[in-house]
This record gives sequence, structure tokens and C-alpha cells, in this order.
Amino acid sequence: MGNRKRIAYYGERGSYSEQAAMQHFGKVGKLTGFRFLPEVFEAVRMDADYGVVPIENSTEGPVTQTYDLLLESDLKIFGEEIVRIEHCLIAKPGTQIRDIKNVYSHPQALGQCRSYLEKHRFNAIPYYDTAGSVKMIRDSALHDSAAIASRSAARLYKMKVLAKAIQSNKSNFTRFMIISKEGSIGKCDKTSIAFGLKNRPGSLFNVLKCFADNGVNIIHIESRPISGKPWQYNFYLDCEGSAEDAMIRKATSSLRNETIFLKILGSYKSA
Repeated sequence: MGNRKRIAYYGERGSYSEQAAMQHFGKVGKLTGFRFLPEVFEAVRMDADYGVVPIENSTEGPVTQTYDLLLESDLKIFGEEIVRIEHCLIAKPGTQIRDIKNVYSHPQALGQCRSYLEKHRFNAIPYYDTAGSVKMIRDSALHDSAAIASRSAARLYKMKVLAKAIQSNKSNFTRFMIISKEGSIGKCDKTSIAFGLKNRPGSLFNVLKCFADNGVNIIHIESRPISGKPWQYNFYLDCEGSAEDAMIRKATSSLRNETIFLKILGSYKSA
């Protein structure tokens, strides 16, 4: 038991982050959930071996706080996991859909089920976690309310599934990052980078050209507002290959002349 990895994940038991953790680590990890994303990063910084946090959904887009925390933290991206998301409407046993007025869940899940919620004219109420909203309703006197979460959360908390697969997009996936104090070792085929642009014409073009000129394929690019600096942005980029590859080393070397800062968030094996 002493050799089991300590895994911190975002949310309560039954959350999709817990599912991603189990999918990635199997039975070799001792899992602990945390209510807030910064707590996961702090747990890994202090004593957990790894953390599991959501970063992007195929329907609703980025989990912006995760991007900000990756930039602020000294932790590295160790790996990634992709989980198919199938949302259920979950309520207390004995409850019928006609009884429901309010629906609680994480804002991302509410957005992913927007069409269903609007069709039934439910009041959507944000909560910190999908599974946490199921647990909250179970422990409350709310008989006119339901939660959006996974079927495993319904089973875990002994609640009733009123409707299955209520997400607007049936091909609904969330990408999770595995974070650790040390970077990944072994074969890596994906690298994540954060950078800030110089305030001059063509700066973003010049950055992208650094990758193109060195034959590096960019998979994803995301911009985030800089806190306290209106209309200024940091950028996050995923590309194919390892930071140790010659092509990426050449690209990042050129990037340092085009950016005000450059941070390698990690190289890892893609999901």
C-alpha cells in the first residue's frame, strides 16, 4: 500500500475528473478529491504525486482557470486523458421530471446541456462540481431540484436518473491534464507552451512562423486575458513532438526573440 501513488483530482467522488484519474492510473493510485482547482495544484505541490484537472471540453471550450493555474504554477504537465462525457438528469428517489424546477451543476455541464435545459424551461444554477451537485441535493430538502452529472455519480449517491444523454452534442468529450512536480519521462509526442507577445505588428504571425519554419505542427492555440491589463493576452499552444526534439528546440529558440516570456508547460504522451 505504501507504494501507491497519491492522486489529487478536482471534484467529489463520482466526478468526471475522478473518472479521468481512474482511466489514467487504474488501481495503482490513492485518489483524493478537492473542491477547488487551486487546491489540486496545492496538493500536488505539497504531497500528492499527481493531480488531474479538466482543461477543455469539445462543446463548451476551455476551462480558463486551469490555463491560468498552469501559468502561475511551477508544476509540469505529465500527461493527458480524454473522457467521453454523457450527462444525466439526477434527482432524489421518487422525484419525477414534472416536479423539477431548478437544475444544479458545474457551469461547463450546464452549458453542455443548454438545449435540454431550455426545452424544459429549467432554472440552471451553477455549482462547483457535477458530482458535488448530486451529493448536495441528496443531503438537502430540495425535492423540486435535480443535478446534471454522470450515471456513476447517481449510483454512488443512490439517486434516481430521470433522463440520460441530455448533452446537446452527443460527441461530447473533456480533456484532462495530469500534473506533477516533475515532467514526463519516456516517449513524449505532445508539448504545451505558454507565451506573451511583444506589442508590435505581426508578432503573432512571427511566432507561428517559428513553428512553420521548423516543421512543427501546431495542434491547438488559446488566448487568455492578462489579469489587470485590459485587452492584453497570454497565449497557450499545443504542438506535436517533445521539447527535446531538435525541431521544437529550434522553434522555441527563435520564439525567445519574438515573445516577452516563454514557458514550456510540459511534454507528454498524448491521449
